[in-house]
Amino acid sequence: MRVDKFLKVSRLIKRRTLAKEVADQGRILVNGQPAKASSTVKPGDEMMIRFGQRVVTVSVDRLQETTRKEEAAMMYTILKEEKVGSAE
Repeated sequence: MRVDKFLKVSRLIKRRTLAKEVADQGRILVNGQPAKASSTVKPGDEMMIRFGQRVVTVSVDRLQETTRKEEAAMMYTILKEEKVGSAE
């Protein structure tokens, strides 16, 4: 499944166009490698996403073409969430 579609379906990012922009800015790594929106993910992959001052690392658990809001969180496991940026 494409990175941008996975992010939208899993509801990590609300819109696919926004997911594409984030990927094209180099803010997504899949298994330690920079990922474009068209890169593919599969179960077992580790994805690191930078949201402004936060970095979220998730493990892809399963892929679904569509999902209900209640089931979206079952598509991934959050491995770590950390703040980055200004150290004051």
